[in-house]
Amino acid sequence: MSAARTLPSDWSPGSPPRRTTLLELVCAVGEVTRDERELVATVLHLLESGRVILCGNFRGVPPGEFR
Repeated sequence: MSAARTLPSDWSPGSPPRRTTLLELVCAVGEVTRDERELVATVLHLLESGRVILCGNFRGVPPGEFR
């Protein structure tokens, strides 16, 4: 899977949120981050900012529940 496919570089504030599973999101972000701490911070930011909405098993779980 390509990180560019899941997390488009052309995302802008007016773009609709990207729907993905937590596994796809973690894998994509993991391809472009240096360590686990950066990965977790990036995933939380994407979820809390509304840029990404989870589908699948974690859909509807508030981002604060991941901490």
